Amino acid sequence: MTDNDLFKWLTPGIGIKRWLGLILAGAVFLGMAAAGLVIAFYRSRPAALWAYMVWLAELPLWLLIAILGAAGVLMVIVGVVRINRSILEPLQVEMPNLLDAMVERRQRKQGPRIVAIGGGTGLPTLLRGLKTYTTNITAVVTVADDGGSSGRLRRDMGVLPPGDFRNNIAALAKDEGLLTQLFQYRFGEGGLEGHSFGNLFITAMSEVTGSFESALEESSKVLAVRGQVLPSTLANVTLTAVMRQSEHEGTTFVVGESRIPEENGRIERVALQPDDIRAYPGSVRAILNADLIVFGPGSLFTSILPNLLVNDISEAVRASKAVKVYVCNVATQPGETDGFTVMDHVRAIEQHVGDDLFDVVIANNEFPPTKATYVQPNGSLAPSTRIVTTPLVDEAKPWRHDPEKLARALMALIGPQS
Repeated sequence: MTDNDLFKWLTPGIGIKRWLGLILAGAVFLGMAAAGLVIAFYRSRPAALWAYMVWLAELPLWLLIAILGAAGVLMVIVGVVRINRSILEPLQVEMPNLLDAMVERRQRKQGPRIVAIGGGTGLPTLLRGLKTYTTNITAVVTVADDGGSSGRLRRDMGVLPPGDFRNNIAALAKDEGLLTQLFQYRFGEGGLEGHSFGNLFITAMSEVTGSFESALEESSKVLAVRGQVLPSTLANVTLTAVMRQSEHEGTTFVVGESRIPEENGRIERVALQPDDIRAYPGSVRAILNADLIVFGPGSLFTSILPNLLVNDISEAVRASKAVKVYVCNVATQPGETDGFTVMDHVRAIEQHVGDDLFDVVIANNEFPPTKATYVQPNGSLAPSTRIVTTPLVDEAKPWRHDPEKLARALMALIGPQS
């Protein structure tokens, strides 16, 4: 252990110095008590033979107290150091950077309060980057999914669709190791074909705990997530869309989130049925207390807007003093945003929930060759909205965001946190 490592034990907030101080104070009191007992003994037996034999009786009282006190402190310190060494040595073998981990954990715990709103595959990408900076993360997830395993469980078991929640819980897991892989495992055959283990786990947990929100909380504990995953509402909602196949044709009314991209038309408007639903209170509280609110990345019409169409959510966002950021997708999404620019994404949101919702829009400005169609940062935004363009693509999958690049760009917007 180096001198630098020794000083790390004194890092503010990791809960070491206060207990050392308490031990030292206790040692002083013990030393004083011992000295008092000796004094009382001397006064009752001034010529104690044993005292003269060790020449303590002839020492000045203040020196005797100092010797006893120093001895007590030294013994306590040595004992504590030896005990800690015995406890920590096995951990040092398993975790050679234990001190660094303790400091980093404290820094994340004191990190900014961030709310990420969305769903689908985009939100987990964001969360994987943010969890390295803070544990004060709340993911607010849409409940309109009605396709695949989630849709089947929703219809058969009467639960909220667990798929997006599963993905985000896995993304926030402290260690995306074997347990997280198990959570994401999807059965390939038999009666469970298409279901993921995590979806079944959350569904079963909702039966055991009696509520879906409790199931999310307990599932998060299993994976030791850095943050929390909450629904935008507990209501059983259906996403609908008004779509137009071409400029010369009439509109089509589509019911069901999973059916909307399949229609291959231009989405003019989406809505929730019923539309008078209440937001989940925990999500509203998180939004009002946030330092940063992030919308996206993710499917514009089927992941982001369904959350904002819950009236209490959009009202809480406007009331919050947080920095509000829209993260535009790197690539357009077939069936939803074909041909969209960054401005088209922002305009679509404003047409549904009103203008001036965002303080900042973050867009990618790096376009490596790929089959995907990139979203271009064309057009101008409202004067109150700042656009930030920066390289954000994942080198392996250039149609997606790189988690670390995106998180770094977002953290730069709010600066260092005290």
